[in-house]
Parts: sequence; C-alpha cells; structure tokens
Amino acid sequence: MRQMKRLVVSAVNLIEGGTLTVLIESLDAAAEFLGEEWEIIALVHDVSLIKNPRVRLIAFHESKRFWGTRLLLEWYRFAAVSQQLQPDLWLSMHDITPRVQARRQAVYCHNPAPFYKITWREAVLEPKFLLFNLFYKYLYRINIHRNYAVVIQQEWLRSEFFRLYQHPNIVVAHPAKQKSSNLSQTVSPSGKTIFLYPALPRVFKNIEVLCQAAAMLPEAVQAGIEIRLTIDGTENRYARDLVRRYGGVKALRFMGRQSRDDMAAQYAQCDAVLFPSKLETWGLPITEAKALGKPLLVADLPYAHESVGTYASVSFLPPNDAAAWAKSFEAVAVSKWVYLGNVGTTPGSPYASSWQQLWALLTERL
Repeated sequence: MRQMKRLVVSAVNLIEGGTLTVLIESLDAAAEFLGEEWEIIALVHDVSLIKNPRVRLIAFHESKRFWGTRLLLEWYRFAAVSQQLQPDLWLSMHDITPRVQARRQAVYCHNPAPFYKITWREAVLEPKFLLFNLFYKYLYRINIHRNYAVVIQQEWLRSEFFRLYQHPNIVVAHPAKQKSSNLSQTVSPSGKTIFLYPALPRVFKNIEVLCQAAAMLPEAVQAGIEIRLTIDGTENRYARDLVRRYGGVKALRFMGRQSRDDMAAQYAQCDAVLFPSKLETWGLPITEAKALGKPLLVADLPYAHESVGTYASVSFLPPNDAAAWAKSFEAVAVSKWVYLGNVGTTPGSPYASSWQQLWALLTERL
C-alpha cells in the first residue's frame, strides 16, 4: 500500500508572464509547506521552466500546438495519467477542469476574458481573445462541480463565478506578496523622468491609452519623459498597429520583451510604474512595484483597488481618459503630482492570503 501522499499540479499551458510566476511560486510554497510524506509532481510544457529540485516534472510539449490538443490532454489523456499517478490532490492551474481520478480535485482560474466587453476593433486586432471572450465561460462550466474548490484571485471574480456556476466553495487566494527589495533607485542616463508599463501586447492591456496620452503632450514635455513599453511591434497584430501609429512619438520607447534581470533593472531605473489595463485577475506588476516602493498610476477599476491594497504612493485614473494620463505624466515630471493613496480590504471567507494558506486549505483532512 502506498504510504506517500501525492500532489499533481497540472500547468501545461503556463509558459510566460504573470501566470508562470504564479506557478513557480505555488510549487516553491508546496515544497516548503508540505511535509516529506508528500510527493510533488508538476505537469508542464517544458521542464526548463521549473527549477525546484523537490518537484518531479513531466513534460507535455504538444500542449501548445493548438487548442484541440490542449482539450484532448485535459479531457482524455490526463485521465490515464491520473490512473497511473493516483494523486491525493490534483490542482489544475489553468482554468479548465480536467477529467481525472483523484481523491480531491481543484482548479485555479486565471482567465477573466468572459467578463470583458470586447469591441469589434479589439476583436480584429486580437481574434484569439475574441474566442476566449465568447467561449471561456462555457469551458469554465464543463466539469466545474468535480472540484472540491475553485480558486480565483479577487473578490469581484468570486461574485461573477458564483453568479454563473453556483459552486459552493469558491476560494479567493491572493498571489504571493512580493518581498520588499533592497533594489536601489538608479538615475536614467538621459536624465528623463521614466515611466514603465510591463505588459504583453493584449488588447485589454490598454497600452493604447498611454500612447494617446504621450502623443497629446507638448514636444517640450515629451523631451523630458520616457514611457517604456515592453513590446516592439513584432509580437502580434495589436503590437504592430500600436508601433505603426505611435512609433514616431518621442516620449514612447518600444523596447520589447525583457528578461527577468532586465526587468529588475527597468524597475530600478523608473520613476513610476503604470498599469492602465482594463481587465486582470490580479496585475502582478502592481505587487512588484509595491515591493520596490515605486509610485503607481493605475486604472480606476475594482481589480486594481484590490491588487494595490493599502499603499500611499498610488493614484487611480480613468482607464479610457488619455487626457487624464497625459496630465499625470506632465505633473510627475515636474514633481507636482499628488498621490492620493489607497486602503485595502480583506476578502470574505474562504480566503487564503498566501500560497501556504491555500495549500493548507486544499490539503485539509487528506
């Protein structure tokens, strides 16, 4: 009879950005929190993504070929995998509830696409997001009641999930709090005021409002600031459109995707972090900026208030008001902007403020 308990974390679709960071943090916390009687197995796209020596990795390279392959994995192949591994807990980290055999099953839902009102122009610029917007609410529904718990990141999402699916155990779990950093502020060689928006080129990221705001500024103001965007126009249709229309705006710097080390340097050098996104389950750069003590200019939306929590150096701006963003850039550049701050609230129960608390909740009485 098997003495070891077994955790399987299914994450074959997480390869970049904030979702990969969440996966890495979840496995590190599991390795720290769960005792030696637990074996930890992660199903991933590529074993190079995870470095924790306690985690046994199984790669499914075919997971990113096309969506049909992904669904075959979730609803058919993983059933055989679960029969072989016989997990005590299976946590799916990417939205879809697989058809598996496990003593207990849970799903972690990242994708807020069903809760966004997409425009026709956005649909043309990012057709894949249109498909997510139209069909994800139905993908969420399939097998959802097999789960002991449905894990989401914010209170507003819990309300939406309960309205749509009436699952009895929807857990709000905030991502790991970033540790305060000793990273020191460095001065830009150009002497300009640096604004940073770390974001992949997705239509809901609302990069366009920053481009519009920059284009509104007088040339004298543009000469003294630099808005750094982590796209370069090669990524997709949306990115190409932005660079085509705003590539000549002097205040904008389309610097492309950055490595983790490069991003650390960008955070150190910037004077403020921007986050105008119109849709997020969390918004990890907000947490990272707070850990570094960086001022924040963020969209005035429910997700942003919850992500920011209690923080003095933050202001909330209308997400679609380019003139308001332009005004803030000009004022920050001459040290006349007043940050209004934010006071956070604690979500209702069930709630986990850390991955350790979430693992405790998910493994209770196993």
